[in-house]
Amino acid sequence: MRRVYFPPMASNDYYQLLGVDRSATADEIRKAYRKLARKYHPDVNKDDDAATKFSEVQEAYDTLSDAEKRKMYDQFGSAGPQGGFRGDPRRQAGGFGGAYGGGGFGGGVGGVDFSDFFSEAMGGRSGQSRSAPVQKGQNIERTITVTFMTALKGGSEEVQTADGSATVRIPAGMESGKKLRLKGKGHQGMGGGSNGDLIITVTVGGHPLYQRRGLDVEMDVDLSIVEAALGTKLSLPLPLGGSVDMKIPGGVSSSQRLRVKGKGAKASEEKIGDFYAVIHIVAPTDLDDESKELLEKLGERIPNPREDTQ
Repeated sequence: MRRVYFPPMASNDYYQLLGVDRSATADEIRKAYRKLARKYHPDVNKDDDAATKFSEVQEAYDTLSDAEKRKMYDQFGSAGPQGGFRGDPRRQAGGFGGAYGGGGFGGGVGGVDFSDFFSEAMGGRSGQSRSAPVQKGQNIERTITVTFMTALKGGSEEVQTADGSATVRIPAGMESGKKLRLKGKGHQGMGGGSNGDLIITVTVGGHPLYQRRGLDVEMDVDLSIVEAALGTKLSLPLPLGGSVDMKIPGGVSSSQRLRVKGKGAKASEEKIGDFYAVIHIVAPTDLDDESKELLEKLGERIPNPREDTQ
């Protein structure tokens, strides 16, 4: 038995796209996106425009789930978070923080090195030449936030350096809190010393469908009490693409984790995580009198799960 239930798409307004109020909480935004993402996921929905709609709701969620992007969107509309926000120093810890300081004079004007001239002027009377000590440039530390899927599949990001920007490669299976190093992209060295490095701490953003535990990926799956009692079969989208037809056994419990081996994050051919469907049983809230009567009769025939504790 398969089931599909989702609200219709609205307009290109991010809040309307997700079907939430502008005052919606982060949890309400996440739940709304989960429903739409399942509906329009290309592996589940074969309509010609499904991929486009999936991309639209993904863009809306990426913006509204990030507190800073959402604030900019509320102020400036879609041009706010899209207008060059990636790589914005306000989003990266450390900013430029003295990017042009601490480097000394090191060099000259027009490509001419005046270090010998100053050395002779200062020490010429005693016949001694003074040279600056060789010193490696200071490292620069940055913090960047990448999307859940970029960390899962790998990709690249632009980061600020002391003299501009550079591209950093995000390896597949990247975990939040891990560091990357770009050699020679820090502050300039002194006296012929090498440049410092750029140390990047990566923070991984959230996702409405999936959660990470190392290389394992989990997905919350809601079931009705009937589906949980009798069992069912669902088609679930996998994080790395494709889908899996999962058989839910009858009598499954909330918080039970059903595994699909080798379908989680993939850091290498030897390091591959698993995919887990985490079961959540959702009880109905609006029942008519007839349904309530049926459940009461059924309750008399079902064993009491707390019988051993009473």
